[in-house]
Parts: sequence; structure tokens; C-alpha cells
Amino acid sequence: MARAIIADEFGPPEVYALRDYDPPAPGKGQIRVAIKAIGISYVDVLTAAGKYQVTPPLPFVPGSECAGVVEALGEGVTQFAVGDAVMGSSFGGVFADVGTFRASSFNKVPAGLSMEEAAVFPPSYTTSFHALIDRGRLQPGETLLVLGAAGATGIAAIQIGKWLGARVVASASSQEKRDLCLAAGADAVVDTRSATWRDEVKAAAEGKPIDVVFDPVGGDITDPAFRSLGYDGRYLVIGFTGGISSLKTNLPLVKTASLIGVQLRTFGENEPAKIAANMGKILELAGQGLLKPMIGKVYPLEDFQEAMNAAFKGEGAGRVVMKVG
Repeated sequence: MARAIIADEFGPPEVYALRDYDPPAPGKGQIRVAIKAIGISYVDVLTAAGKYQVTPPLPFVPGSECAGVVEALGEGVTQFAVGDAVMGSSFGGVFADVGTFRASSFNKVPAGLSMEEAAVFPPSYTTSFHALIDRGRLQPGETLLVLGAAGATGIAAIQIGKWLGARVVASASSQEKRDLCLAAGADAVVDTRSATWRDEVKAAAEGKPIDVVFDPVGGDITDPAFRSLGYDGRYLVIGFTGGISSLKTNLPLVKTASLIGVQLRTFGENEPAKIAANMGKILELAGQGLLKPMIGKVYPLEDFQEAMNAAFKGEGAGRVVMKVG
């Protein structure tokens, strides 16, 4: 029998257990996937604790991104065949040996991506692509400041920003993370914890104002980062791992800059054709080797509590992944 990480109540990783689990056979428009690698994010652990903005039903199997091999096809699924290597996302049901998912939420793994890399590819890269192109209007020659730059969406933003022709300044909290950002392609890095952070950002931007800020962090960094924007600057709100900040509303007026929310779920619901086109381009770029996640530590499924705690703390560099089997 297959296994899954399940809890009957929300809470920290310690309330979850690895139990026998047999997901249903795939129905219309679904596929059954033998999961080989699982990405773990801060939001996954937040959701498992029942503290995310959307609360799933109980009992709950956490997880939102994985890669694996198609075991069975539901009615009407023609884009895959049994045995295809696929990657995709789901709101729960991922921390398992096997899962049944909507086929429309999965894609074939591009050449050049390992299962571990593919497991953490779709959500972060589709989010960053949508943020920088559709919402941020990032142009060649502009300067992009990426906060939380060693995180999942941060690394994706660095690579997409470079592909778009921008100068990319990455802000991260440790030397290990800053080295990872440079390896991902950032032009310059700054220390998020520096007392002279704004001066460092200005120097890294070669004295020019920032055109676009990519912010998955929030918290205390929001105010100084917004103040770094120049005329027609765009501040992209991706998330709030550092807490929900309070920004004075006179700042957008004084700076002649925009505060822009980025929500991939809403984008997909309102513009399904556009999000599909975005994914097509992202897969093309991944196939060319231009987009590639940075993997940190890989844990066996049995060590899920340690893996979830590591992802939630965010202390290491690179993505946390669980390997199945």
C-alpha cells in the first residue's frame, strides 16, 4: 500500500504521521502519479498548520508541488501517456508515494531538469514570470531588486530578470544565500541585515534608482525597499514570509510609483489562456537551460518533519526537497 503524510488536525509537522494511503483512481480529466520528488515551501508548512489564507478540509495531506511518473489516466486525458515524467502542483495531496491530480495542473518534465529540480519548478517560475512580465512590465536595461532572493521565487526572479535583460540586484541574509544568488545569475548582491542596506542597494544599482522590486518577504524591509524606487517604479507584492507590513500611502504618491499585488491563483482563474501561454514559454526556456531551480538539501520522505521544519525556517540556501523511494 502507498503512504502519505496525514493529520486529522492542523498543527506543526509533529502532528503529522506517515500512514497507509490509497488515493482514488483517476476520474475524468485526472491522472494518477507515482511521486518521485516533492518540493517543500514555507507556505506548505503554513497551510499544514492551518494558518494560511485558505484552509483545506481535514484530514489533510500537505504539499503543493511534485514530480513523478504517470501511472494511470482518467477519461479525456490525451496530453500524457502512462510512463511520462511529469511535474505539477496541487493544493494538498502531494506529500505521498502516489497522488491523483488534475491533468491540467501538470506538464511533462523538460529535458535537462532532474526530478528534484522539476518538483520545485512550476509554482515558483510561473509566479515570477507572471510577476515580472504581466504585472511588473520589466524592460531590458532596467534594474530589478529581488528581496528574499535565495528563496524559491527569488531564484526564479533572478533568472527571469536576467533573461529579460535587466540588471539584477539580489538581497539575502547570509553569505551562503548571497553566493547562491550569484550562482543563479545575479549581477550584484547585498546583505539584507546590513545597517547600511539602502546605501548598498544604491551602490549595487550603480547609482540608479530601482525600477522594479520583487518582494516575497514583506515585514520591515518593505518601507526602505519602496523608498529605493525611482519614477514609475513598480513594487511587486508576492508574499509575506517576514510578516505583513504597513506602508504609508503617501509614499506611492511622493515616489510616483505603484504597489502591485501578484496572485497566481487569481490570474489563472481570470486569464487561463494567458497563464497557459506563460507556462509554454517557461518550459521552452527550461529546455534551453536558461531556467533551473537551485536545490539545497534533499531528505527521504520518512524524514518529513525535519524537512518541513527546515523549509519553514528558511535558514539554508536552495530549495528543500523530499525524495520518494
